[in-house]
Amino acid sequence: TSSLSLTLSDLSTTTSVSFANNLEQDTFTLDNEKISPSAKTFRRVVAMLDLVREIAGISMKASVISHNIVPTAAGLASSASGFAALASAASYAAGLNLTPRELSRLARRGSGSACRSIFGGLSIWHAGCDDETSYAEPIENAQVALKNLNLAMIVVTLDDSKKPISSREAMRRTVETSPTYMQWVEQSKDDLEIAKNAIQRADIEQLGEVVERNAFGMHETMHNAVPSVNYLTSSTHIVLEAVKNMRKDGWLVWSTMDAGPNVKVLTSGDDAYRAMCQLRSRVEDGLRNSSVFCNTEYCEPKFAIALPGDAVTVSTSLK
Repeated sequence: TSSLSLTLSDLSTTTSVSFANNLEQDTFTLDNEKISPSAKTFRRVVAMLDLVREIAGISMKASVISHNIVPTAAGLASSASGFAALASAASYAAGLNLTPRELSRLARRGSGSACRSIFGGLSIWHAGCDDETSYAEPIENAQVALKNLNLAMIVVTLDDSKKPISSREAMRRTVETSPTYMQWVEQSKDDLEIAKNAIQRADIEQLGEVVERNAFGMHETMHNAVPSVNYLTSSTHIVLEAVKNMRKDGWLVWSTMDAGPNVKVLTSGDDAYRAMCQLRSRVEDGLRNSSVFCNTEYCEPKFAIALPGDAVTVSTSLK
């Protein structure tokens, strides 16, 4: 299904790629750790490099060095930023001059959501029906819409460890076994139209409502898969309840989540800092009064504000 995303400035990936004749094999270093060729992550990176080599008509092996600002594989869209960065850096290093749409299509081959991360601000991924028609692009009047909405995101990191079920496996399992999957897909089509209309009218309340509803429709659909996929933890529920209660008290806050336990809270840029402080206080109180606080695996939550970010950029120093 087609989908909407907001690129964030502080959840990013920096990647360098160099092709060289003297390299005997591809190498990949992630967050200062050399990744084994047998690892799934390594194979996905090589698959992207192979696509670039095919397009560019080259056979040289490559050295890839990547660093995630966002925790890797923790439900904070590291694969989206990671493959957007890899597709951009690799195509540039190979001498390609791809259009934004071509780059979006290429990034999508690594990770679907990466096609949207090529662009800054708000973008839409058109599901399409084949490789040519499945790509992302900025929403209509993107800059004006962002200025009028004045969006910010509060990122609540509850667990930065690698999640036990990958996003790909969760999606495969959900598509194949969840009885409510098609219902969620059809609802998502309506939700996207509501979101687009809210953006053009700068209606942050309607946008927040539909974003929250759609996100938890996705999690409910995953829960209905066989075996069930459950990313929400006790700490997650405490954050969600705090957001819900803040909204009852008049705050402009709405929760959204990717495939993981961590929570993103959509809010107004004018109130982002105050909202973050209020949320932190409520969440910390909730955790202290729960059994989670006594758990030996308890991890103190981290709170940060992320603002809309720019499109992917390539530095000439990386070539």
